[in-house]
Amino acid sequence: MSDQDPSRSRDRAHDRMLARWLWSGHIRAQIPWLLIAFVFMAFDGSMVGAVSALLKPMFDQVLVAGQNNRVILIALAFAATFVIRATTAFLYKTILAYTAERTTTGLQAQMTEHLVTLDQAFHHEHPPGHLIDRVRGDTQELAVIYQQILPGLVRDVISVVSLLAVALWTDWRWTVIALAGAPLLVLPAALLQKQVRRMGIAAREASAAASTRLDEIFHGVVTIQRGGLEAHETGRLRATLKDFVKARTRTAGGQAAMGSMSDLVAAPGFALVLVFAGSQIAGGERTVGEFMSFFAAIAFLFEPLRRLGALSGAWQNVLASLDRIHRLLQVQPTITQPAAPRAPVPAPGHEEIRFDAVTFAYGSEPVLRDFSLLAEAGKTTALVGPSGAGKSTVFTLLTRLADPQSGRITLGGADIRRMDLAALRAQFAVVAQDSALFDETLRDNIVLNAGDVPEDRLMAAIRAAHVDEFLPSLPEGLDTRVGPRGSALSGGQRQRVAIARALLRPSPVLLLDEATSALDARSEALVQQALDGLGQGRTTLVIAHRLSTIRRADKIVVMEAGRVVEQGDHATLLAMRGAYARLHALQFGGREDA
Repeated sequence: MSDQDPSRSRDRAHDRMLARWLWSGHIRAQIPWLLIAFVFMAFDGSMVGAVSALLKPMFDQVLVAGQNNRVILIALAFAATFVIRATTAFLYKTILAYTAERTTTGLQAQMTEHLVTLDQAFHHEHPPGHLIDRVRGDTQELAVIYQQILPGLVRDVISVVSLLAVALWTDWRWTVIALAGAPLLVLPAALLQKQVRRMGIAAREASAAASTRLDEIFHGVVTIQRGGLEAHETGRLRATLKDFVKARTRTAGGQAAMGSMSDLVAAPGFALVLVFAGSQIAGGERTVGEFMSFFAAIAFLFEPLRRLGALSGAWQNVLASLDRIHRLLQVQPTITQPAAPRAPVPAPGHEEIRFDAVTFAYGSEPVLRDFSLLAEAGKTTALVGPSGAGKSTVFTLLTRLADPQSGRITLGGADIRRMDLAALRAQFAVVAQDSALFDETLRDNIVLNAGDVPEDRLMAAIRAAHVDEFLPSLPEGLDTRVGPRGSALSGGQRQRVAIARALLRPSPVLLLDEATSALDARSEALVQQALDGLGQGRTTLVIAHRLSTIRRADKIVVMEAGRVVEQGDHATLLAMRGAYARLHALQFGGREDA
């Protein structure tokens, strides 16, 4: 037993810490509303005691003694209790629903703000579906505090007190007999608490797995349909959902068990009271009204007691979600602002990019190995090579979405890890193969965070990116919503929107990541024309699969397995008859003029 005490003590201390964190950070701000709700809950809880107390005069004075002059008064009293209960229940439930939404949405916003600061290594390990469930699912579990726990601690406690007062006032001996088994609830409840906590954690993990599976299905629906994988993928989903149902059922069963134990304890108490009280009433020692008042009070008593008994299980389930939320918020970003003094961003025209012996790995698998690169300011440097060579990782490290394990990256001669993070990232305009568009208007997607852009400058960017070619076909022009991930636009249209966005961003370095690889010939020609205009006067790094798009680059760097194997211009690399020449031959059959 002594070996378990330290762990139990740590668990209790951890639970108290979680409760204090939730209280100070999220619930305390709702105190004014909660105080108002508590007043209404107190009225609601006390009315059930009033109803049981009114049964005594109704039976003794009206039904038994026949005092008809008391009927209206007692009837009005009964009606008043129900009106008060209906009114106060409506008010406090509405207030608690409002405060619950404020608390959960506030936490959701805080978690999202935190998650977007975490580096790519974290997001590499945690898929979007998993994170969506953590943000939405875990926080929504906290609504139980307002739906069940707070009403239990206020309304149900006052109900229990008022009903006990009626029962004790009627006959304290009956009350003791009826509740003699109540202490037997303590040990089973304590044993169930930890089990319910484990069940709650398992249920949340199962929910996250189901959300991840759904995210993969809906993002890959085209691949699923083309490959005839509908039955296969839905079968995998059903298996995941089966685990989820099993976990949720266990959790619900554990919570229900904690509440239902009160009924098991009540049974012998009720039987004994009926025997004892029945003999007293038959002997004329007690009235029927007293028994009915007591019987109603005890009968009403076990419902709030059952809810109070379930609070421990509900709280354990809340703690399971709260622990997951807190642990997620404790994850610290590895990409942070450097200490002062910070290196300045390079002066215009001096945006030389250099990688010196850089090594980087996701987990234990190296992506870049002793990688070195020089991209001269104002010139175009292209990165080519097979998939998995590490080309996109170069952009990831350059924009500090991750930091290398060793080596040094400089921009304008200064280490990028010593630059202000926002100022560093402002140096880059990026156009990727799958540039992110948001379910906002076309105007919002182009302007994004460029601030208050004059209309003439916006239209100039639209024309330069050839967005004006499809703009008239949109039902509301620039105010047309583009759909989730830009689904209302074609691939070529999305790329042109991304280029227009980059044109509005006064960034001296342009990063192009397979910007035309997924386009048809006509769209590629239009996008390439726009990209040529976009790159004028900028230091440009290009990742390209189609070698025809980079043959005019000032320097072409060939990568394999995270290393530079060749570099030079197009003609030089062809003459070397090495890796680049082989790639060229695969695409163009050896034609050097391609």
